[in-house]
Amino acid sequence: MEDIMVNQFLEAGKIVGTHGLQGELRVDPWCDSAEFLAQFKTLYWDKGAQKLEVTSSRVHKTQLLLKLKGISTIEQGDALRGKILYISRDDVKLDKGRYFMQDLIGLEVFDADTCIYYGTLTEIMRTGANDVYQITSENKKNYLIPAIPAVIIDINITNGKMQIRPLGGIFDDAD
Repeated sequence: MEDIMVNQFLEAGKIVGTHGLQGELRVDPWCDSAEFLAQFKTLYWDKGAQKLEVTSSRVHKTQLLLKLKGISTIEQGDALRGKILYISRDDVKLDKGRYFMQDLIGLEVFDADTCIYYGTLTEIMRTGANDVYQITSENKKNYLIPAIPAVIIDINITNGKMQIRPLGGIFDDAD
């Protein structure tokens, strides 16, 4: 299998409205948290084509309140509603064993002990305690596995593969 092409710019959140009259934007983060997104001083539009300067940001509940250079009125802010914000990989240092969700989607999932192919990781659900990965088999059946160290044995983004040791019963009806 050839190396997986990774995107330089990753979707980080969506502008859902304004806050106040000075063009401050309300952003729903699509990353770990609003706190994670608050650390960036540069964001991007249009899949990285346009650079944005963040002049201030602060967490408000689960959202990020963001001020961008050049946006100073509620009307300018409202015009941006629905726009997707991106971050650059170059601006992020992930801890060992941490991955971008967008890099995990599409990984081929195999049994760590028997090398049986279970399917493709198609969705990641944030549950609070731990993420849950949806694996879709070749016959389009979906299986859910907890993303915990006892189950996720190895992730190799470069080769596009994940090795798991599933809990008993999850794949018992697999073909």
